[in-house]
Amino acid sequence: MADSATSHTPMMQQYLAIKAQHPDILLFYRMGDFYELFYDDAERAADLLDITLTQRGQSAGRPIPMAGVPYHAVEGYLARLIKLGESVAICEQIGDPATSKGPVERQVVRIITPGTVTDEALLEPARENLLVAVVAGERTRWGLAIVDIASGRFTITEVEHNDALRSELERLQPAELLHPESLSVSEFAPHGSKTRRRPDWEFSHDSAFELLCRQFQTQDLQGFGIAAEHLGIAAAGCVLQYIKDTQRASLPHLRALRQEQRSEAIQLDAISRKNLEISQNLQGGKTHTLIAVLDRTKTPMGARLLQRWLHRPLRSHARVNDRLNKVSALIETGAWLNLQPLLQDIGDMERILARVALGSARPRDLTRLRQALTMLPQINDYLQQDGLVTNFAAFECFDNLATLLTTAIVDQPPVLIRDGGVIRSGYHEELDRFRELSAGGTQQLDDLEQRERERTGISNLKIGFNKVHGYYIELSRLAADKVPPEYQRRQTLKNAERYIIPELKTFEDLVLQSQSRALALEKELYQDILERLREQIASLQETAAQLARLDVFCCFAERAVTLNYTRPSFHDGEGLSIQQGRHPVVEAVISQPFIANDTEFTDAQRLQIITGPNMGGKSTYMRQTALIVLLAHTGCYVPAQSADIGLVDRIFTRIGAADELASGRSTFMVEMTETANILHNASRHSLVLMDEIGRGTSTYDGLSLAWACAEALNDIGAMTLFATHYFELTSLADQLPATCNRHVDATETNDQVAFLYHLKAGAASRSFGIQVARLAGVPERVLSRAKHYLAELETRYKQSENDATGLPQQTASPSSRGEQQLGLQLPIDTEQHPLWLHLAAIDPDEVSPKQALALLYELKKLQK
Repeated sequence: MADSATSHTPMMQQYLAIKAQHPDILLFYRMGDFYELFYDDAERAADLLDITLTQRGQSAGRPIPMAGVPYHAVEGYLARLIKLGESVAICEQIGDPATSKGPVERQVVRIITPGTVTDEALLEPARENLLVAVVAGERTRWGLAIVDIASGRFTITEVEHNDALRSELERLQPAELLHPESLSVSEFAPHGSKTRRRPDWEFSHDSAFELLCRQFQTQDLQGFGIAAEHLGIAAAGCVLQYIKDTQRASLPHLRALRQEQRSEAIQLDAISRKNLEISQNLQGGKTHTLIAVLDRTKTPMGARLLQRWLHRPLRSHARVNDRLNKVSALIETGAWLNLQPLLQDIGDMERILARVALGSARPRDLTRLRQALTMLPQINDYLQQDGLVTNFAAFECFDNLATLLTTAIVDQPPVLIRDGGVIRSGYHEELDRFRELSAGGTQQLDDLEQRERERTGISNLKIGFNKVHGYYIELSRLAADKVPPEYQRRQTLKNAERYIIPELKTFEDLVLQSQSRALALEKELYQDILERLREQIASLQETAAQLARLDVFCCFAERAVTLNYTRPSFHDGEGLSIQQGRHPVVEAVISQPFIANDTEFTDAQRLQIITGPNMGGKSTYMRQTALIVLLAHTGCYVPAQSADIGLVDRIFTRIGAADELASGRSTFMVEMTETANILHNASRHSLVLMDEIGRGTSTYDGLSLAWACAEALNDIGAMTLFATHYFELTSLADQLPATCNRHVDATETNDQVAFLYHLKAGAASRSFGIQVARLAGVPERVLSRAKHYLAELETRYKQSENDATGLPQQTASPSSRGEQQLGLQLPIDTEQHPLWLHLAAIDPDEVSPKQALALLYELKKLQK
């Protein structure tokens, strides 16, 4: 491929010239009914797609590696490549093969990348597909621009510090992340995000400002309230330029740029999102997540909005209460029961409009849009009947567009406009005439046939058609003497002769031309329809957003009624009170009734030390508290008897641990890093969940760190649930203000533990660790030895006068305390120890002084 261009065939010269413009992405080169790939692209595609790698002759004296996919099945292959993070340039034939000298003219019509996908088959319906650009400023300040090209949502934000950037990217989960060539962002990119370098000049503020003003047709950006966001504007300029480069089309659906303030939302860092399993469980799947329980939306755009809301709970009580008022109205009137079936027929109006704006909408997109528009009057009727117009604005109905799509588009169009048959008969007179001709012009043929019979006097003369010879006049051989001289023989059969005449030839040419002219005219009419839709794209997009919100509110109403959720309340003070709270996910998946629990944070109890056995429900209780707070600030009813919530700025979780070997961080290092983040950033209005701090190191180190962290959180005043097996920490309730003990209840009968899952005041009496080990299937012989060692440890603790930790003496029982004193020497099984057995075999009265000395050496050796 390195040979000079002139040594290649004309076809390969054309291919290599186009490929040189797109060196880093796969080039799908249209040849007839296939998209072909050559050379390195062919080898790479064959490996990625598991397709056959072949050769196409030679060029420049070398075989040409080639692989291809059928054009009619290309979407499936593109979907696989996009999921692998690959990008593809689609190169189409734009010239006319009939008039081309040499290779047909071709050009790249669009570039498909992970972040700029709009095709329905390449997108997940319930997940946003975001393109994000990030640029660095001074003092670790970052600017981000976020575009969902499939919906037209375009926002910017600026964040302080690297942790905030990492948190934002984890929330956004961009499909593609753009960054300057001079900047590496690999350490911040979430797993699965494709990073792509862009020239530094694309992040210039001045060029970005000019580009954005041209896009929005404004003189400046003051009207968007973002003029001071220099880093955000720079990132927005890059992302807009990238979309223009890849789409090769105008972008009328990108109409505005909105600033997203982090202070508007309750902040969750990446670890907290993961631990709370909002939309992804700890194994990376979607089962047993909050979204799996809550999502009963009826439209894909509603599902995406729900996920966006859950990942960005609002801090403003006024905005949250406005959402709750809408949900309450739907519940009180029962309107959600009537609205959800109508919403079911709306479809993904948001993404359809994006394809309309980009000029890539297919005929079936327009039938789905038509269906959505016809539902709007019915939705308005229900809102009016149920008296909900005060809560929900009436929808604009677009009767003119609904009528246009009804009269112009057939009920069941083909997949592609190039297949023809999309425009309804009666919509355009000239198209109907071309279609009649292309179908054979039956009436004209009948008239011609009748005239020729009368003129020639041949009664059995007939006009026919076949694909090989075209139109013909067929006469039997008996009529040979009556054939006029202007009849030209076209075909001879056994008992008949077929002729052509100038008038029939003219008609034949007209029919063949009319087929191509009908298709060309149909494409023109289709583009005209898209243009008429684009003229109202802004209003249509607002209606789609309005429908998505209504869908989410109906979903919240249905969940509240079905799952017995209640409306939360808010106050502008500190603390919160949750009565009979439940974990929404655990409650949904278990067969037995869920044990509800209360949560109270007041000035007198900001730090709550929670003790109790493993499997007793501590982690479930802590997570349910955070999820109830999160749901409430989303505008959703909550799984509780009541919930009254004060000011909350952040939710932190430090639950569980795992190695990050790739980054060289051990379990304990990960735990301490997460703890450091909480201690640096938590405030008095933060909700903090801390589970088993200090487990990854020695007992005394871990206990000391847990003790110090608890004191620090008490000093901060954060609303903290602090679960631990260090019973020494229960003494903090006597030493620190606003600290209390709570424990999960359990009972033991015949060495079997029963978990009651109920939280009570005070510290737990023991951990039931051996009993839980029995439930896990630990061999009985191991459990027996563990009980023996535990008894020895408890005895030794009773004999110990001082606490080896150096921490204040505890009020916990020796049994519970003894389990923590792992620094004491473990007892040995003296009856089986070799030293004991050797001594037992010695009779001192029978040993000489010389033998005694030898025995002493042996015993010393055994002792070692």
